[in-house]
Amino acid sequence: MKHLRHLRELVRPVAAGRPARQGAPHVHPEHPPARETAPLMHLAVLGAGAVGPACAALAVSQGHSVALWSPRGGGTHGIGATLAVEGVMAGTARVVVSVEAARALRGAEAVLVAVPPHALAPVLRRLAPMLAEGVPILLVPSHSLAPLLLDRLLAHQGVRAPIGALAMPPVAAQRLGPDRVRIIALRPGVEVAAVPAGAAPALARLCAALFGLAFQPVPDLLAAIMASPEPVMQAALALGNVTRIEAAEAWDLHAQMTPAICRLMDGLDAERLALAAQHGHRLRPLAEWLAHAGDVAPGKLSDMARALALVRGPMPGPQGLDTAHLAESVTYGLAFWLRLAAPRGLALPLTTAAVAVLEAMWGRGLSGDDLLGGTDLAGLPALLRKGYPRTTEPSD
Repeated sequence: MKHLRHLRELVRPVAAGRPARQGAPHVHPEHPPARETAPLMHLAVLGAGAVGPACAALAVSQGHSVALWSPRGGGTHGIGATLAVEGVMAGTARVVVSVEAARALRGAEAVLVAVPPHALAPVLRRLAPMLAEGVPILLVPSHSLAPLLLDRLLAHQGVRAPIGALAMPPVAAQRLGPDRVRIIALRPGVEVAAVPAGAAPALARLCAALFGLAFQPVPDLLAAIMASPEPVMQAALALGNVTRIEAAEAWDLHAQMTPAICRLMDGLDAERLALAAQHGHRLRPLAEWLAHAGDVAPGKLSDMARALALVRGPMPGPQGLDTAHLAESVTYGLAFWLRLAAPRGLALPLTTAAVAVLEAMWGRGLSGDDLLGGTDLAGLPALLRKGYPRTTEPSD
């Protein structure tokens, strides 16, 4: 396809086990970079919370140049010419901070968007007129049908560019200060889908070239955005700990993964897996996913939680009902899954009940998804394969 030509020329096969370039941030020996031979690229990172700067540092460690932009400006305030990096990587990463998105995008050979899901739709609408023909865009992570929303915006402009949807960021990170980021873990094997679907293998190779990790291409967008069971875990923990959350008490997520809460997680996860199977996908069950993501031995969820606590220490639970990611786990997770299930007549009774109870306790609706962008879910299979038609292409 014409709009993938630039991407194919840009990406080369990944060579495993090569050392990081001299002068780049040191990568912990447990996670050696996977590439050395791919050409240097210029990456625009749009979003400057924790994930954006951490991905920027990881790309710099592979020899790429990075421009960093914050939609509201606050995320880049205090960053000079370098980011201080600690954790599984240690050192400094040289970045160029851009005040304007257009300047960050200038000369970019790939674009990474890492903003919270509630901000993603307005940011994509703001960025779409500036995105260039053929330059791949990675949504890290992707939520709901955000890649289709972006594809529709680009189609209205007659622009073709492959859009990658990552199931989760390739790093777990914390922002420690204005110019300091801690990379807690690197995540090899993250699932990558694409719009159009056929671009997934090339985009997985691009991600490997940028970040020095292996990535797993998956058949379509739904396989990526349903791959993570984090909404299941967050919803179950919220239901079992709402009084702690409301009272803004200090509590530990791992400690509260009790056998009863884990049974609720298993029930919700069974419905996620059933929905994925209806769409032709076999996903990792929660326990298998947690073993892979947390690098702990598989077993009972409550036992795995205790193992995670030993490996990573306490994980503070949310404090306050206004914590954004709690609502987002419903809006862009459970409630989105219910929307996908409805056209197929698939009942998800536990998920339905969880959404209803969480909305009642939060005292407001949590199901409004601005990333759907009016997508006709009945026509979703064709959109997942090809994206939206441009004016020069016939529609299905």
